Amino acid sequence: MTPRPLIVRLRNWVGDVILGVPALHLLQQHGYAPTLVGKGWAKPLLAGEGWPTHGRPGKLGERVAQLRALRTEARATDPGFDRRENALVLPTSFSGALEMRLAGLKAVGYAQEARGLLLKRAEPITYGGHALTSYWELACRFLRIEQAPPERIGLATAPADQAAADALLAARGIRPGFVVIVPFAGGLFEKQDKTWPAFGDYTRALHAAFNGTRDIVACPGPGEEGILAQHPGVVMLEGVKLGVYGGLLRRAGLVVSNDTGPAHLAAAVDAPVLSVLGPTKPEQWAPWGPTVQVLRHWPRWPTVDEALAATHAMLAKPRTA
Repeated sequence: MTPRPLIVRLRNWVGDVILGVPALHLLQQHGYAPTLVGKGWAKPLLAGEGWPTHGRPGKLGERVAQLRALRTEARATDPGFDRRENALVLPTSFSGALEMRLAGLKAVGYAQEARGLLLKRAEPITYGGHALTSYWELACRFLRIEQAPPERIGLATAPADQAAADALLAARGIRPGFVVIVPFAGGLFEKQDKTWPAFGDYTRALHAAFNGTRDIVACPGPGEEGILAQHPGVVMLEGVKLGVYGGLLRRAGLVVSNDTGPAHLAAAVDAPVLSVLGPTKPEQWAPWGPTVQVLRHWPRWPTVDEALAATHAMLAKPRTA
């Protein structure tokens, strides 16, 4: 049976897109061929999955034109495309539903922001669970099935990206078993900073504990390079694209991270992750998977000693993924 095309609007943050991957896998397993629309970085991030992925334009008219063009392509391969529900909207924004409606698509999404009339089927939203289960449940409702979410995300890395990551590690002389730190964190959680205040002290303590036996690596995004001044001795890899970043994280002995997108990416490629959380609610936003350990003692932040103990314990475990 020829897969049925399905246009899917992605979320706007790296972590959310990654947490939506199991839902896309489920749709694919049930005979759908997702065509994705999202931020420009979504294409390299998801390159290993092989889904057609399009950057979403900035203006409403351009967005609608893009969706109409994708609709025309889908009708060429599936004559019944317009006679069925043919799009899924993962964001809960009004604009996401409006653009689908203006493009003539029959979209399914959560009933939010008074957009029920714009969707072909508006599903009641549920709160309180993990973000991954929210996207998973929407896919299940689209398919009209009930199924538990998977234990792991299982994001694929494109062979070219993995090769580029391995070549970069070799060129910089980074040894196996290296630790990646992610002391960056975009945005706030409920108006509170998500950055671990002791991260710099932790990095210095880590250097002392390793005494040169392990490399400590960081991959800053644009504008984040200055943060690493608080983390002396770290091997800084600048300008690493998201697909290559996933390949690099896949090789890491451990990833220690604030609440930020790369932590979700590391978990998605089965790297061991120590997620150091403050105000962030782990039941909603912790990285997903069996290789993740959350360190959280809110309303206080974890201490350096607590993080070091968790680091050594995780590094002592053999890799099983």
